[in-house]
Amino acid sequence: MIKKVRPHQTQNEPLIFERSSPGKFGYQLPELDVPVVDPQTALGAANVRTEIPHFPEVSEVDVIRHYTRLSTWNYAIDLGLYPLGSCTMKYNPRVNEFVARLDGIAWAHPYQPQQLAQGALRIQHDLEMYLAEITGMDAVTLQPAAGAHGELTGILMIRAYLEAQGDARKTVLIPDSAHGTNPATAAMAGYEVKEIPSNARGLIDFAALEAAVDDSTAALMMTNPNTVGIFEEDIAKVAELLHSRGAQLYMDGANMNALVGWARPGDFGVDVMHLNLHKTFSTPHGGGGPGAGPVAVKEHLTPHLPLPRVVKDGETYTAITQAAGSIGRVRAFYGNFGVLVRALAYTLAHGGNGLKNATLDAVLNANYIRKGIEDLYHLPYESPAMHEVVFSDQRQTKQGIKTGDIAKRLIDYGFHPYTVSFPLIVHGALMIEPTETESRQELDLFIDAMRSIAAEAEADPELVRGAPHSTRTSRVNETQAARNPIVKWEPPASQ
Repeated sequence: MIKKVRPHQTQNEPLIFERSSPGKFGYQLPELDVPVVDPQTALGAANVRTEIPHFPEVSEVDVIRHYTRLSTWNYAIDLGLYPLGSCTMKYNPRVNEFVARLDGIAWAHPYQPQQLAQGALRIQHDLEMYLAEITGMDAVTLQPAAGAHGELTGILMIRAYLEAQGDARKTVLIPDSAHGTNPATAAMAGYEVKEIPSNARGLIDFAALEAAVDDSTAALMMTNPNTVGIFEEDIAKVAELLHSRGAQLYMDGANMNALVGWARPGDFGVDVMHLNLHKTFSTPHGGGGPGAGPVAVKEHLTPHLPLPRVVKDGETYTAITQAAGSIGRVRAFYGNFGVLVRALAYTLAHGGNGLKNATLDAVLNANYIRKGIEDLYHLPYESPAMHEVVFSDQRQTKQGIKTGDIAKRLIDYGFHPYTVSFPLIVHGALMIEPTETESRQELDLFIDAMRSIAAEAEADPELVRGAPHSTRTSRVNETQAARNPIVKWEPPASQ
């Protein structure tokens, strides 16, 4: 009998169609007191149907209870640990949500006159200042809608800068330990991509980099800490090498939550970087967002920042919409404003010491998990871990168990799975990131689950290979589901 952390309230909720009962309604409407136009006359008889086949007939309370019960199947950060490495699924403080919903902020129209939008413009101006200070850079744009969009914005600025020097160059170098969006970004910006290998310690191979940099190199896109959760300790030397050949250093700042308050990329020699506000600054992810991927640059790249740019003149804030050298707009209006509000609220609530402590706690939690299970799971790199730790399934594959099996078994214990099979340079990767918001008690529950699964893999491998066992749907054909999704309910033939 396993110790499940969070069971679902109900496992066997039928479809809304299966709850249908003829004659039920979920509404009451008064009789019409206006003339009725015959729809067949207005639309044509061929375009009108008298009923929707198999449309569910349910009451309002049936609908409410059905979807409320379904909502309990969704795992969320408000329920427990979300150990996805690289994605940084941290808790979103409620004060951020409160501030973002204030009427004067939530209902501000992007086309209102600037003299009536001084508060909104100040929010953006102040957030830019704080992000510039945190990163050690000279200027920031808040426009990009997410991290990958920030990457593209940054590389386009590098291209504009190099073109202004007379040579946009041809190649962008990318370590194999970088985030997967980096090569796509470089290709979209018109560059050829060349991969730089990692060494045995999980760091960029400096000798290989030195051999690859030449006069055709536009930039190196480096993730730091990299995707195996290790700080690239040679980054200052890397920056010096690139600058000596006229190239730029782009830092993917998606893992900046491991550095805030302790290290500033601008001090390493980084020329341009993006931040993921939905990771480092606690704003919602994806459909709960949208996201935001601000880009910070050094002084020489500021002429190429996208427009509009918010500037302060005395006590007045103005959005500049024209500037020579700018790469132009990369986003409608001023970016995803609601997310920016949340990030500023988070920054102000924590202050400098609070942000520094959040970073410290994130690194501590990741290393606590590392120490808790490293005797049972293979650790491909011995270098110190930062905010996340990457194991592999090397020991479990001897029993025919892979990382995906272990992840699915975690569901039976009431946890969302970790990041599976990423980064690609670690075969069978288990990528775990607890974030700073998790308590020791929650981490201990996760460690206990992982240790139990390791024991099950030895004693009863089939139990792990067949997981999950406690969900309504167990194993699915993921490839078939992606290529041929069934998104429409069809009634049984007997109906």
